[in-house]
This record gives sequence, C-alpha cells and structure tokens, in this order.
Amino acid sequence: MLKKILVLPGDGIGPEITAQAVKVLRALRSHSGPEFEIEEALIGGAAVDAAGDPLPQETLAKARQADAVLLGAVGGPKWDALATKLRPERGLLRLRAGLDLFANLRPAKLYGELIDSSSLKPEVIEGLDLVIVRELTGDVYYGEPRGARTLAGGERQAFNTMVYRESEIDRIARVAFKLALQRRGRVCSIDKANVLEASQLWRQVVAEVACEFPGVELTHMYVDNAAMQLARRPTQFDVLLTPNLFGDILSDLAAMLTGSIGMLPSASVNQSGQGLYEPIHGSAPDIAGQNSANPLGTILSVAMMLHYSLGAPLMGERVERAVAGVLRQGVRTQDIAAPGESSAGTGEMGNAVANALGR
Repeated sequence: MLKKILVLPGDGIGPEITAQAVKVLRALRSHSGPEFEIEEALIGGAAVDAAGDPLPQETLAKARQADAVLLGAVGGPKWDALATKLRPERGLLRLRAGLDLFANLRPAKLYGELIDSSSLKPEVIEGLDLVIVRELTGDVYYGEPRGARTLAGGERQAFNTMVYRESEIDRIARVAFKLALQRRGRVCSIDKANVLEASQLWRQVVAEVACEFPGVELTHMYVDNAAMQLARRPTQFDVLLTPNLFGDILSDLAAMLTGSIGMLPSASVNQSGQGLYEPIHGSAPDIAGQNSANPLGTILSVAMMLHYSLGAPLMGERVERAVAGVLRQGVRTQDIAAPGESSAGTGEMGNAVANALGR
C-alpha cells in the first residue's frame, strides 16, 4: 500500500536536515523499501512569512491525510517579537493538537563510538538506553486559563494553568507500560506530587493502570530528583513516563548524555498510529545555511517513522544499522567530532548514511 509522507522543513536548519532524511528515504525506496510519496508544506516562521499563519489550514489538511509527518524545526529570533498566536512554536502546538498526537517517544541511546562525546564519565554513561514517554497534548502548554494582564497599580502578571484529566493520564500511561513490556520491564513515573494537585492525580492514575501490567515494575520519582539521577546514574532508567512540561525539560538533559542533542530522534503518535517525527533539537538559526548541522537525529526519526507509522520496522532497523556503521567509520559532524578532528558537513553525513543502506 502506498504511504503518504508530509515533510515540513520549517525554519533555521530544518530544510537542511530534512533534505538528508528525504535522501535516506529515497535510498530505502531504491533498495526494495516501502512504497511512499513525499509532499512538502509550510509550518512555523516560514509559514508566517508566506501565509501569515504558523500553521496554514492547507498544511493541517495535508497532515491529516498523511500517514506520517516529518518535521525539521520551527522558530528563530526573526519571529520573537510577534504576537503569541503568530509565533512559529504555536504552529507546532496546534499541529500536535490537531492530530491528537498525545504520546511523545524520545529515546536516548548512547552509541559506543560517541562515549567520549558525553559530558559524563564513560563508566557512568556506558550502556545508556532509555526512552522518555512524554504526554504531549495537556499540561501548561494547553491549559486554560492562560494569558497576561496588568494589575491595579500597573504591575504586569502572566499566568498558565497546569491541568490534567484522568483519561489523558490513563492513555499515556498505557503507552509507557506497553513499551516497557518490549524492553526491560521498568517504568519510572515522574511528577511533583508533594506540592502539585495535578501531579497527585497523575500518580494515582498511573498506579491504577500499573495494576493491569503485573509484568512491569513501577516506581515514582519527583522531577527534581529525576534530573539529578539522570546526571548521577542514568543507566538506572528504562522507560520514564512524564507529563508534558517535565518531559520537555528532562528529554533535553537526556539528549546531552548521549554526546549531542543532534543525535536524538522523537516520535509523536496518536491512537491510530499516525505520527509526527522530528529531532528534539531546535532550529539553530546561528548555523543555518552553513552545512554544519547534524542530520542524524532527523534520520533516526525516519527510523522511528518506519517502525511506528509506515509498518516497516525491519527497514527502520536498517536505517539504525546504517547510522551505527557510519559512526564506526569515523564520520562525524562538528558537534560530535573530537577537538582537532575533521568533521563532515550536513550533506556529507546524509550521503554517508544513504550509501551505507546500499551495502
């Protein structure tokens, strides 16, 4: 069956890194991979410039018709002064909500070849292989009321609402437990239940869902301790289950444990398996157009796409093996190159992975 992939290059380095991911997809297709068609559309700042909207209706309509969406990145200083509803990031939030992409999967796996790139000691980081399961359509990002106002006397005030429904917690917890059954059978649920009512409900519902998964060990951890433990002994974790805000923060910390945020992919999926795939890094406007960005996080996002939305997990594994093979050969972009070591450009790294698929 023909699969439809919508590519949203976005802003900054987004067009450069998505071009390499598309290169890998086409290499797969030429080697008896799945049949698919690729279409592009606008999102973020590029969409604001062209259409006055960070998520044009045409883009959302195409995304709803696609089997999978590949995103580069959105945002940059150019659009920082815009009204909140026109900010590039609002387009991404609206896309997540519009497709009901409630489950965000962010693996953090250390490639042995990059162990010296991590800021942690090798003996602390060796064997790192965890997944953060982040709830993606609730919490303070979507809670109401929200806004800003001027109080009597002229003082400014801004406010956001952290809110969760039982059903929202239940469905993301089930994703985490099912994933743990395929891995090492451990879920650590992250909250701040000592001070937040939303976290108290989170802990209660997660514990209730855990009763249906006797083969999975459940532990709970406050988010501040989780941040410390990720830096202290990250290999203790298997699956981390997090609310939206805490997962946003902890996943960036987990990314740096692997040596570079440029290495980390992510998948955001809904109940039907439709998904949005993107690296977890931002648009990096300071290096846009310099052919220096690391495309491996985007390419590994394609591997996740093949597994979760395109029904081709073996092809996804081929992409992962190709990335590992290229790293074994010593190909490095500047973010993962050792001091004084020569580095490959964005296009060169994409070519190396695409070529490795043919071997």
